[in-house]
Amino acid sequence: MNLKPRLREDPEINLISLIDVLLVLLIFFMVSTTFQQEGRVKVQLPQASQIPQPRGSREPLVITITAEGGYRVNERSLINASPDTLRAALLKEAGTERGPITIRADARSTHQAVVTAMDVAGKLGFSQLNIATVHEGG
Repeated sequence: MNLKPRLREDPEINLISLIDVLLVLLIFFMVSTTFQQEGRVKVQLPQASQIPQPRGSREPLVITITAEGGYRVNERSLINASPDTLRAALLKEAGTERGPITIRADARSTHQAVVTAMDVAGKLGFSQLNIATVHEGG
């Protein structure tokens, strides 16, 4: 009877070839994957020259928005700040011609007042809206 314990070797799994295959798959998927940034909105910004050149024979209508939210059309004050009053004033000033409009808004005016002016002008058929700004250096 042999009482000596047998020396058993535990079976080994060769991981080197498995790691090689996984690295090749990882590199393949990294190279072939396209990444899309769906959270970003692509915006094409307009270009402007330094000196605006008016189109057409008439000067553009100017809508001025005060800090309090009041409107002026071509430097004429309106009796109130309702969209209907602004619509009537634009129709009176423009007549049948739908030329460009320049919106001059005070920096302290509300965003809603500017959007209302743009909405009224757009519904009346004015397609060229300009927003006046000042140069930071001057």
